[in-house]
Parts: sequence; structure tokens; C-alpha cells
Amino acid sequence: MEGFTYDALPMHVVFEAGALARLPDEAARLSLSRVLVVSTPGQQALGTRAADLLGARAVGLHAKARMHVPSAIAATAVRRAQTDNADGVVAVGGGSAIGLGKIIARDTGLPMLAIPTTYSGSEMTPIWGLTEDGIKTTGRDSKVLPKGVIYDPELTVGLPPGVTATSGMNAMAHAVEALYAVDANPITSTMAEQAIAALARGLPRVMESPANLDARSDALYGAWLAGAVLGTVGMALHHKLCHTLGGTFDLPHAGVHTVILPHAAAYNAAAAPEAMARIAAALGSRDAPGGLFDLASGLDAPMSLAVLGMKESDLDRAADLAVASPYPNPAPITRERIRTLLDDAFHGRRPPA
Repeated sequence: MEGFTYDALPMHVVFEAGALARLPDEAARLSLSRVLVVSTPGQQALGTRAADLLGARAVGLHAKARMHVPSAIAATAVRRAQTDNADGVVAVGGGSAIGLGKIIARDTGLPMLAIPTTYSGSEMTPIWGLTEDGIKTTGRDSKVLPKGVIYDPELTVGLPPGVTATSGMNAMAHAVEALYAVDANPITSTMAEQAIAALARGLPRVMESPANLDARSDALYGAWLAGAVLGTVGMALHHKLCHTLGGTFDLPHAGVHTVILPHAAAYNAAAAPEAMARIAAALGSRDAPGGLFDLASGLDAPMSLAVLGMKESDLDRAADLAVASPYPNPAPITRERIRTLLDDAFHGRRPPA
């Protein structure tokens, strides 16, 4: 075995059905007494429920989070936290709410508790994202890593089937890229394989029986592991493309991950054969790209950029942006191959074995 380094991120996790009820205890653990709850407009009812559980510890609910964290939305939320003299943030919902909570934490230094209701995995990472003038920027800052995460499978039961599918594939993407990351190590690779297996096991059962808490727990556990490896090792082509497409063309974050993942895996297949073999084994499929495509298709997820609303005339610009700055990736990045990948993703073609 070759030598490696591994940095475990500090994280406190509560994982059980009904765990939302432990939110007051988690706030008390951090000595928080003026908590701002953050959610999207669509999750306002759950945000209100969290604020009610906090009681006197809550200073209010800011239900204005939006996809890709637009800079204007972020600035308003930061001002709200400062005006309310908040001493902590609770982000309730998916990647949009948690992403907004992270920017508040980054700009104010306030501690954050995360209560994820999707499988995005953002709650496990020190990675923040912000979109301004159509360009999404990401970075790493230890201040945005939540001080605690409450995983409650019951909160995912009402997740619409389409969101369940794309959010789950979003999590899958973190684990897939972790297996061929430039700084991968035996610990993160084991976690990534377990994440892929848990998601592949849980997601189809969730779609068949949305109230199945065992299936929901498998999917949420896989998302936790996938998010943890996302926060520990660097990502490559897949995530670069998804940030470009989502931030620049305002496409749905999880949907883009779902569509691009099989094609990014196919792009890297020849350059990362060991990773592909481990992905295929965890999926129970003959080959990784095809297995990822078939899993997403079986979940009735969107399978093309066209379905997500992208224009074919924008593919050239997307290819230009994707190669504008260098980043680590198993296979060399060339505009010609990226353009072909985008064309395949636009039309929803199944990657060949």
C-alpha cells in the first residue's frame, strides 16, 4: 500500500428517525440563544416547525434561500442575521438552504446547525458556493462547516419523487468522483464505495415505497458518506461541469448532476479503470457509466440537458467555460472531448459499455 494522508473533518452527527425533536438540545450544546432559522420558501412550514421547537432560542425564520445562492439573496440574509443579533444559524432543507446558511456563517463567523431534507451532502463539507452575474464561485472555509448535523429520515418522506431521484444522484456523484480524486486514499475510497452501495440499494426502494423508513435511512446514510468524502478530497470534471452549467445557465443543481454523471464517468473510464471497477461493483452493474445511467433512468430522473431547459446553442459556450481554467482530472481535459460529452448529455444518450 502506498503512503497517504487523511484529515478527518470535525463533525457532530445525530442520525435517527424523529431526530428533529433533538434540535433544542443541539442548540443548547452550542450555547446558542438567538438562532436564525434559514429555509427556502417551499420549506417554510418546516422552518417554522424548527423555530417553534427552538422556542425562545429562535429570533426568527428567513425563508428566502434560492438555488445556487445568488449574491443578492446572500447579502440580504447576512444583513438579517446581523440585524437580529443572531448568535447561530439553523439551516433546514436541501442544498439551497444549507448553502445560504454557509454564506451567513462565512461572513459573520456564526456557528451553523444543518438539518438536511435531501441527499445533496452539502452539510458534510467546508465548501461554499455563491453565484454573481451568472458565474458560480466555490471555495473552502472551515467556518462554513456545520457544528452539528441532524439526519432525520422522517423529514425525507415527503420529498417529491423527482427531487428524491436527482438529489440521490447528486450524492452519488460525490462518491463516484471521490474514487478517482487526485488525493483519494483508502479511507475515503472505502467510504465512497459504501455510499454508492447504500444509495443504489436505497433509492429504488424509496421510489417504490416512499414511506419506507429503512429505505429512506439507507439513502440518507449513503448521502452522509458521500458528502463526507466530498468534504475531504477534491472533485474533478463532473463537479466542474455541473457548477458551470448550473451557475451560468441557471439549471437545477441536482438535475444537472444526474444528467452529467454517467457521461463524466465515461469520459474518465479509460484513465481510471480501478475506480470504475469499484463503482460498477458497488452498483452491481457490468460497467460504471452504464450502471449510473441505468440507475438514474430507473428512478425516472431527467436524462438530458434538453429536458432541464438548456439550449443546444449554449453548448459551445459551456465547453469554452469548462476548459477555461485547469483542474485535476484522471483524463486530460480537451475542448473537443468536452464538447462531445456535452452533446451526449444534451441528447441523453446512454454511454457505451
